[in-house]
Order: sequence, then C-alpha cells, then structure tokens
Amino acid sequence: MIAVKKRVEESSGTPENFIDRFNVKTENKEIVGDGQKIIINNFDNKKLVEEEIMLDSKKYILSKTDTRGVIEYGNDYFVEISGYQENELIGQPHSIIRHPDMPKVVFKLLWQRIKSHENIIAVVKNRAKDGRYYWVITDFEIKIDKITNKVTGYFAYRKAAPREAIRKIEPLYAKLVEIEKVSGVDGSLKYLTALLESENKTYDQFIDEVTGRNSIMKIWFKAMKKFFS
Repeated sequence: MIAVKKRVEESSGTPENFIDRFNVKTENKEIVGDGQKIIINNFDNKKLVEEEIMLDSKKYILSKTDTRGVIEYGNDYFVEISGYQENELIGQPHSIIRHPDMPKVVFKLLWQRIKSHENIIAVVKNRAKDGRYYWVITDFEIKIDKITNKVTGYFAYRKAAPREAIRKIEPLYAKLVEIEKVSGVDGSLKYLTALLESENKTYDQFIDEVTGRNSIMKIWFKAMKKFFS
C-alpha cells in the first residue's frame, strides 16, 4: 500500500530535456477556483499533486539511460512508482519524471560529474505520472566500453531518501529554485558554491552529512553495482 500526503497543484508549459535546457526561467501564477488553490507553473504541462509517495525502504529503483539521458531500461519498481507503463518510459528522456521543485543546478552538477567519469550522489525529488512526488537518494554507475574506453550509458540506483535528509535539503532546494527564477543556473551555482565554501565543505561532504550516509548504505550501493556489472 502506498501512503500519501495531500494537496493539489497543476502546471502548464512545454516539456524540456534537462540535459540541455538549464537556463529556462519559470513564473508561477496562482488561481482560485471551486475553493481549490491551483499553481500554474511554466515548466511543463503536467499536473502537480502534493501527495507524497512513500517508498518501500526494502525495494530499490533502477534505470539505465544512454549518454543523452534517454531511458533504455527501468526495473519493475521504477515502473510502479513512476506510474508510467514501461513502453511510455523507454525512449523518453529521464526528465520525464523531473519535478519542478528540483533546482536545475543539481542536474548541471550531476551531468558535469558523470560526463567526466566521476560519480555523484544526489537527493532528488521526482514526479510520478499522476502528479504525485517521491524522494530518492541516487547513486550512479558509468558504463564504459572496454574496447573503445568510451561511455556507453549510465545506471542509476535509487533508494528512499531518509526523512531527515528531506527535511535538511528541501529548504535549500527551494532557495535555489527561487534564485534561478531571477538569476538562472549561474546564480544558483554561485550561491551553492559560496554556501559550501562558507561551511568549508565539498559537495560530497555536504551530501554525506545531509543524508547521514552510513556504512550500510554504502555497502548496499556497492553491492548493487557489483551485481549489475
């Protein structure tokens, strides 16, 4: 049984692939009708429902994309939680499940790192087909052709994000999104960089602290990568 928390929102606009379109600004409009507050967001034309899908901590979400971020595979739990049929996911950019509450700078850092053959851990808020959302911690595995030494794609392993991690990261993400509305991704990147410098931390140290990544989680991610290699 999937537990939920309720509030309804809706958004409209044009879908985009987050790989190439970091600097798109969004403006929100509030509408009141039939006693219901609706938020119109120019990110895309998919509705937002403020109902959280509570993930099963014993299950994992797995997906594989090509080097452009186009989905090539998703496991059964990914299909279940996303709310899409498998054939609706395959061949689509992974941004199909992107939530507009996610700052674009996070995806910019993500792609910079994995395209440089460096791993990165991220706390991500995703959006299901029906507009609900779910939080995950994502770890990546870069697939490299042993003959050409070229990257052929990426595996992403996801588990439910701890509640404390969500509590800590959500206000920062909200601030970064607001900065991006005015100053774009460059502005949010400068803010995030200055924040980390003020605390004398790297991004990785910050994420480890926020998520409370312990040896059990690290062992789990390592075991998953070994299993699917």
